[in-house]
Amino acid sequence: MQMAYSKPHAILIPYPYQGHVTPMINLAIRLASRGFTITFVQTEFIHQFMCKAQNLPAASFDLFAEARKSGLDIRYTTISDGFPLDFDRHLNFNEYWESMFRNFPDRVDEIVVKTMEDDVLPETPPFLLVADTFYTWPATIAKKHNMVNISFWTEPAIVFSLNYHLELLRQNGFSDKTQHGNAENYINYIPGIQSISTRDLMTYLQDPEAIPMLIKIVEKGFEQVKKADFILCNTVEELELETLAALNQKHPTYAIGPINFYTDLTQTSIAKSLWSESDCTQWLNSKPSGSVLYVSFGSIAESNKEEIGELAHGLLISEVYFVWVLRPDIIGGQESDALPEGFKDVVKNKGLIVPWCNQNMVLSSPATGGFLTHCGWNSILESIWHGVPMICYPFLVDQPTNRKLVVDDWKIGVDLCEGEQVRREEVASQIDILMKGENSVQMKRKIQKVSKKLHDSLDAEGSSCTNFDRFVVDLKAKFCTRSS
Repeated sequence: MQMAYSKPHAILIPYPYQGHVTPMINLAIRLASRGFTITFVQTEFIHQFMCKAQNLPAASFDLFAEARKSGLDIRYTTISDGFPLDFDRHLNFNEYWESMFRNFPDRVDEIVVKTMEDDVLPETPPFLLVADTFYTWPATIAKKHNMVNISFWTEPAIVFSLNYHLELLRQNGFSDKTQHGNAENYINYIPGIQSISTRDLMTYLQDPEAIPMLIKIVEKGFEQVKKADFILCNTVEELELETLAALNQKHPTYAIGPINFYTDLTQTSIAKSLWSESDCTQWLNSKPSGSVLYVSFGSIAESNKEEIGELAHGLLISEVYFVWVLRPDIIGGQESDALPEGFKDVVKNKGLIVPWCNQNMVLSSPATGGFLTHCGWNSILESIWHGVPMICYPFLVDQPTNRKLVVDDWKIGVDLCEGEQVRREEVASQIDILMKGENSVQMKRKIQKVSKKLHDSLDAEGSSCTNFDRFVVDLKAKFCTRSS
């Protein structure tokens, strides 16, 4: 006989970057819609960013105020990361994350204790901790407070599996620089991954010494994830079936993506952007169907004036209409005018250049026919969802591996360039391949088929909905087991 328990209470803590915050917000809504109480813990720094983007006072801003009006039980609180708000976390990446290793877990512990103490009447509910996989403390804190430990992975399963099997990579000599250096080798011994070139690995595996802190974060995070009770992946079973099946042999793993497109999310208005969004609707509505190339390299990637110049001239040579998201800090993190002199005057109505925008709105426009992307996972899922083929230009971390999925495995995109150097003629040529001619038609047919898999997965009987339902059932069974 199953034992009764009160309403489960989930404490959700996202990684402090846009590509991780957005999926965690949507997971919070999804869990709340299934009857969970949610406490969403945001760093004060990200909270301030969101307030500024919405032009709202930080003291009174509550991310989930509208969600509660619709009946969802979502509480919102902030936590200090230990640094003043004007501290440059990007420029001082190593110092920031060293402190996050040392000091942030104690702050999380305090929040967990307070949340549990505040929610004990009429009886103490079962608590669960839902933290981003990259954090280095979830298993420790969950064990301390007897919480169910759920790891939320916001990237594709192939990247999770490669990180999970770091020790296997090293046992096979991969950590030896002489093996992977500049030569291209193939790895075919990771469970659930048929074969992958060393050049398609994440940048922190290709060159661990470039940013040593990245591999340190991964190593510590995946030590913890192996102690998780459940793993939620923002991917789709039909896209990564073998990899997910192999992971399930190790841990209960549930493909519940694309988390940003569940129907219950569309009924709840929540501002998720860390930057103020320019409205591109009117401009897009004035352009022919499929004629606009959308260009965006996400919220973190940095470039240089030479690359931006070659991209700009490539766009001019191609003669396509374009919307280009050009962050003010894209040149080495410093605000500067990245475009060639006079470029905006030459472009005129051919292109719309904005600092940030609502990406889903642009990709869903009938005018948008292609996406030149850095290959962030959220961007890839959004592009597939809206049936927009991609030109891939990966910068860092998981992006080279994501590129492999898009171009080599699913064949719904092309590479921007052969080597590392961007040349305007090659940019124009790849835009033509994506946007014009028979190759373009074939690619659009292929991405429509892949897009259907994403849409089907979120139907009532679809794989992601079924997996989410199964996760909730398994989670409740875990509560009963612990309370018996």
